[in-house]
Amino acid sequence: MARRLVIVPKAVRGWVLPALLLAAWWLATRWGWTTSPLLVPPEKVWVTAVEQVSSGKLSAALGASLRRDLIGFAIGSTAGLLFGALLGASRLADRLLGPSFHTLKQISLFAWIPLLSVWFGLGDAAKVAFLSLAAFFPVVLNTYEGIRSVPADLLEVARVLKFNRRQTWRLLILPSASPSIFAGIHLALIYAWLATLGAEYLLVSGQGIGNTMIDGREHFWMDLVLFGVIVVGAVGFALNWIASRIEARALAWRGRSVAQF
Repeated sequence: MARRLVIVPKAVRGWVLPALLLAAWWLATRWGWTTSPLLVPPEKVWVTAVEQVSSGKLSAALGASLRRDLIGFAIGSTAGLLFGALLGASRLADRLLGPSFHTLKQISLFAWIPLLSVWFGLGDAAKVAFLSLAAFFPVVLNTYEGIRSVPADLLEVARVLKFNRRQTWRLLILPSASPSIFAGIHLALIYAWLATLGAEYLLVSGQGIGNTMIDGREHFWMDLVLFGVIVVGAVGFALNWIASRIEARALAWRGRSVAQF
C-alpha cells in the first residue's frame, strides 16, 4: 500500500517551526522538564502581553522604537542613494571619496556609539544618527554596484539614440540598477531595525521596546524579556515582509525580483 504524503499548505509552512518550538516550550514547563527560572511558562508571557497591550505600555514603547527606526532609515537611505549614485556615476568622485568610504565601512557599527554619544548625548538624536549609519552603508554599496554594473552595451545604445543625460538615467541606468538599489534599501530597513535595539541597549535614555527588555532583565522578569523578544521578532518579520512586497511590486516588470528568492 502506497504511503500517503502529508501535504502542508504553502501559506502555513513558515509557521511549522514556530509552532513546534512553542509546543516544546509549553511541554517543557508543563511537565517539569526544566526548573530554570530563565524559562517561564508561555501562559505567563501571555498574561504579560495582555497587560502590556491593555495598559498602553507596548504601544508607547513600540511607537518610540519605530519612530526612531523609520526616521533613521529615511535619512540614511536617502543619503546612501545620493552618495552611492555619485560614486557610481563619477569616476572622479570614486577616486577622491571611494577610498575614505571603503575605510569607514570597515569600522564596526557599534564602534560609533561612544563618538555619537559625545556628539549628540544619550537621547533620540544619537539613536537616530546611529540608525542612519546602519542604513547608509548597505544603500551606498548596492547603489554603487548597481550603477557600475550597467552593461556597456546599454550605454552604447543610449549614445546611438542620442539620449541626453536625463533620458539615459531615466530609461537605462536606473531601470538596470534598480534590483541592486532595492536590495540595498531592503537591507537598510532590516539593519536599521536591528540597530534600533542595539541603540536602545547602549543608549538607554528614553522609551523603546529595547528599554522594556532592559527593565525585564534588571528586575529578572523573564516573562517581560521573552515578550520583548517575541515583539522584536514579529516586527522584524513584518518589516521584511512589507519590504519584500514593495520590492516585488516595484520590480514586477523585470519578472522575479530578488525579494522572491
